[in-house]
Amino acid sequence: MNGLPLNEEREYLPLSRLSQAEYCLRRAALLMNEQLWQENIDTAKGRMEHSRVHDHRIERRGNSLKLYDYEVVSEELGISGKCDCIEAEAWESGCMIPAANFPVRLYPVEYKHVTVREESSYCLQLCAQAMALVEMYHAHISEGALFFISSHRRLPVVLDDSLRRQVRQRAADLRMIRNTFSIPPAEYSPKCKKCSLKEVCMPKAKRSAADYCKRLIREATGEDEI
Repeated sequence: MNGLPLNEEREYLPLSRLSQAEYCLRRAALLMNEQLWQENIDTAKGRMEHSRVHDHRIERRGNSLKLYDYEVVSEELGISGKCDCIEAEAWESGCMIPAANFPVRLYPVEYKHVTVREESSYCLQLCAQAMALVEMYHAHISEGALFFISSHRRLPVVLDDSLRRQVRQRAADLRMIRNTFSIPPAEYSPKCKKCSLKEVCMPKAKRSAADYCKRLIREATGEDEI
């Protein structure tokens, strides 16, 4: 870990699940509590393009650095994860980080493979990364950016108090479903059509993934009950 050490007695939730929780809390619960995953064209493309970024390295150019695949943790939010990229530039009023021997201003950048759009789930994930960096290094971060890989375009995102409150709420939602090991009921909406988990989620049937899996096992084994 590149900053605050992890508390070994605490379970840190994946930072990436905050974005999933903003998109759909049920999806986040299925991923986190039931370890379910289904690949589709969109997720496969995103995984392949992100693999080019997920290489832990530091690029230096004068008093500027780019930190890729950078690990972060937040005790306040109870999350840990990685930033796709953190741009660090020399700044007299900046913070100190292990990779530089001079104060820097931090600017997190989250990579996306989709078309350029300011999705709330993307902004929330970026803001959570910034909040972790602020906690780790006592930094001041008011802005970050979404970088859209396919179009090579960057979209600045203001990380204001409203967005930070939203991050805290989603972190609390995640902690609740993790502590209770619960799966929220399905709520069908147009975004379900592109969800890679729609076959196991079955949003129109309002049936939990656990019930669905149990039914498949019963059919395969011929047993009446599990």
